[in-house]
Amino acid sequence: MRPVIECLRTDGHEVRVTARDFAQTLELCERFEIEHVALGHHRGERLAAKAVGLASRSATLARWAHAEARAHGRFDVALGHGSNDVTVAAAVLRIPSATMFDYEWATVQHNVNCRLARAVVVPDAIPPQRLERYGAKGKVRAYEGLKEEYYLADFQPDPAVLEQLALDPARPIVVVRTPPELSLYHRFENDLFARVLQRLSVAAVERGAQTVVLARVAAQREQLLRMPGLLAPEHAIDAQSLIAYADLVISAGGTMNREAVALGTPVYTTFQGRLGAVDERLIGEGRLRMLSDAEQLELPLPPTGTVQGRGGKRDRSDAAATARVRRDPRVLVELLLSARPAAA
Repeated sequence: MRPVIECLRTDGHEVRVTARDFAQTLELCERFEIEHVALGHHRGERLAAKAVGLASRSATLARWAHAEARAHGRFDVALGHGSNDVTVAAAVLRIPSATMFDYEWATVQHNVNCRLARAVVVPDAIPPQRLERYGAKGKVRAYEGLKEEYYLADFQPDPAVLEQLALDPARPIVVVRTPPELSLYHRFENDLFARVLQRLSVAAVERGAQTVVLARVAAQREQLLRMPGLLAPEHAIDAQSLIAYADLVISAGGTMNREAVALGTPVYTTFQGRLGAVDERLIGEGRLRMLSDAEQLELPLPPTGTVQGRGGKRDRSDAAATARVRRDPRVLVELLLSARPAAA
């Protein structure tokens, strides 16, 4: 949402940003210098806990929005990416809302968002028919490509992240994202991911590969620190620059996979839930590789007895830039603002 916020403010709109205290969300807001109000927190992975959390956070958000309206004037539109809270609160306050997402099988989430929102903004890879079951018929606003190609349009990698993590650019760098274990669509333990981590740990110890694993929650990080040779940063880092300088990305989620695609870095997915249309298209185009067995993993390792990797022979940022697609984020702004009444 960063470039969307910037475009709106450049056009003279007043924007208020709220963020939930979960994983690295608040740290990322601070790193990107997005002024925000922290409201609510994660209640746990069980369906009942999620329902309680949704009700609690939506009520908190509605009270906050009501107070803001009394102090500064009524909100004209509410925007969110995959946020149930904002669509529920907006519905309570009778504020038009738009929801954005790029994975169509999060059934519980979309049954709430699509029914309450006036505009459903999604990639054109997702067939509109898949969204009709959620109440999105007539509301779908499709955009070309990946959302990452829009919000990374102005991105330039910063080599400072390599120094921050004490990474040697002459040795192979692998970036890994842990599974979304707390998500409803990914409840089971990912044994494949565990085997991939074990293989990376061995490669780090025996072959000098450098693997940075970006954990979602503290419990995951604690497990990772028990594995030799793996780096697991404690706080939010410039992951996008790290991806741009990496030789390989492996992710069990979605966003980091697509960031790698957008930045031209080779990427595997270990996601074992139901594939969404975006990943189906990327796999079909050969821009994303599906990993079903750890032995299929082709690591960017130097010859035995050396530590020299591809990184020492090329500028990763330049190589990534040649494969990049940059798209105008104003396209997303226009689609999101289509939620406003015609006279607005």
